[in-house]
Amino acid sequence: MTQTEASANLPEDLLRLRDSIDNIDAAIIHMLAERFRCTQQVGALKAAHRLPPADPGREARQVARLRRLAAEAKLDPDFAEKFLAFVVREVIRHHEAVPRG
Repeated sequence: MTQTEASANLPEDLLRLRDSIDNIDAAIIHMLAERFRCTQQVGALKAAHRLPPADPGREARQVARLRRLAAEAKLDPDFAEKFLAFVVREVIRHHEAVPRG
């Protein structure tokens, strides 16, 4: 059975919701790509000014901010914090790879 044939047996509401999920996933990927383009520039500036790759004070403020936003959006703040931690680890890894000026 092909995917189209399998989809034909599913409720229309389910298909509509899956389409929305697919669109949201695509938006998330594009937003993450844009975020990483910005953080690459931050990494280059930090390297040029001999600043450390990590900024624990900013990271703590971001965690608090995103936990608050998550709670307001009815999203689990622990999940939001874990997601941010994952993204920040990747950003710092990229920043550490930038040659220091």
